[in-house]
Amino acid sequence: MGFMITLKKKGEELYLKFPWKVGIVLFMAFPETTKGENVEDAIKHIASDPFFDLIEIPPYKEEVLKQIVNLAHEEGLDVALALQPEILSKGLDIASLEENKRANALKVLKDMIELAHRVSISSVALCTSKDPGPENREKALSLLRESLKELCKIAANHNIKLILEVFDRDYDRKLLLGPTREAIDVIRDVREEYENIGLLWDLSHAPMLNETPQILKECADILYHIHIGCAKKVDEGFKDTHPGFYVAGAVNGVEEVAELLQVLHEIGYRGAVSFEVKPEEGQSSLEVVNCAKGVLLHAASLAFKRIASLK
Repeated sequence: MGFMITLKKKGEELYLKFPWKVGIVLFMAFPETTKGENVEDAIKHIASDPFFDLIEIPPYKEEVLKQIVNLAHEEGLDVALALQPEILSKGLDIASLEENKRANALKVLKDMIELAHRVSISSVALCTSKDPGPENREKALSLLRESLKELCKIAANHNIKLILEVFDRDYDRKLLLGPTREAIDVIRDVREEYENIGLLWDLSHAPMLNETPQILKECADILYHIHIGCAKKVDEGFKDTHPGFYVAGAVNGVEEVAELLQVLHEIGYRGAVSFEVKPEEGQSSLEVVNCAKGVLLHAASLAFKRIASLK
């Protein structure tokens, strides 16, 4: 799977295979699948497109997950389990200063890791919950470290990787993590005991964090996964709605994706990149997916022309 990039240099044509697997956050691109509707059709559509290698899905019921994973594997797709929707919708806070809330969140996420193992999923993504504010942040970060160690221990028993995603702290989600540098510190602390945890960096969240892909040069050793998409610019700041590229208010485009790809090449990244785009009212899933593919093709061409010109 994947695609080729054609470059011209000194009168010669060079053909380069796009060096990263390409995935998609299925429940964003096909919102009805969040409720378990039309999942098979969505997977078959993605599997029929040689552009894609990976799907990210939420924690459905076990029997449904088994069917999805089996279907995806038959179609040649890798599968990752995305716990972020569960964490955000239910307020699961593994950094809560209230011990009973932290313990409950840990139990739920441990059960989800065990579920991933039972259905043969080896990558599990998660995030933090609400930021408690500056006065309680250090305590929450300390509790987060301890909780992540507990989760890593369970995951390590099943050869599962945990992937921690950073969100905004100031505009929409307002989560504990938060700034990438703080996440780097947390992950590196946890990796002193458990190596099966890494970072998920989302281009959609970069404008809300006042970051650019250059930040990834500080964490090449712990970077596990990348999301590609857009934030939504609104009067009061930003919304984390993952609009498709080039709709009204969408922040990020070909140039930002090209910069990201160039940085990923420079740091030797060999993970996957996944689209996280969602249709707005009046748009279809295929519209936003195919637009994202076009953006990636254009950005890859720009990025690798620039890389080739440096050699």
